[in-house]
Amino acid sequence: MHPRIPRPAIAAAIAAIGLAAGACSSAVDRQPGDYPAAIARTPAPPAAEDGAIYRPTSAITLFEDNKARRVGDTITVRLAERTQASKSASTDAKKNSKTDTGAPTLLGTNITANGKDILSNDWETSQEFAGKGSSSQSNSLNGNITVTVAEILPNGNLLVRGEKWLTLNQGEEYVQVSGIVRPADIAVDNSIPSYKVADARITYSGNGVVPDANRAGLISRFFMKFWPL
Repeated sequence: MHPRIPRPAIAAAIAAIGLAAGACSSAVDRQPGDYPAAIARTPAPPAAEDGAIYRPTSAITLFEDNKARRVGDTITVRLAERTQASKSASTDAKKNSKTDTGAPTLLGTNITANGKDILSNDWETSQEFAGKGSSSQSNSLNGNITVTVAEILPNGNLLVRGEKWLTLNQGEEYVQVSGIVRPADIAVDNSIPSYKVADARITYSGNGVVPDANRAGLISRFFMKFWPL
């Protein structure tokens, strides 16, 4: 015989799992420094050569713009994200059926009682279903954030990343951006819209009193995750 586990103990175990799940979910919140700025390595200056007009240490590029192209260069990402989606479905089905077996006979004679056929029967069924559902969602994010070039890919594209943290009265808000930029898409003012950043990962969130007030409790998050409606 296996011992029975009391129900209070099961409830306590579920609550402990919920607290652990909530702790894990809060532990994965992003922190400052997740997207550190890329800093280019400073090469050692070449030895000075006396008697030459051109000196590599003081060369000025005359035919080069200010677009980001090297590791450590900065580029401004103009956040212009807007998404809108909607979906609706409707189903209506109905079915009616009727069956009449008539009056069965036995040896050619109807079976009656008080002059009525007692084996005569018929039945009728009706089935009907109606369902309707709709869903809509829209999001918008606007602003600017300056990121740095972290890596130059073999095909010439730039891997950029960066973050911006704002410390406010009751907490912090942050924006983090990473993705791949094609140099030809960079405008003359060294900026690029976010919808031209490939494999973009954009995060906008915050820490503090206000974000915590908008978050469900630990037990509620546990049951919504493992026992959804």
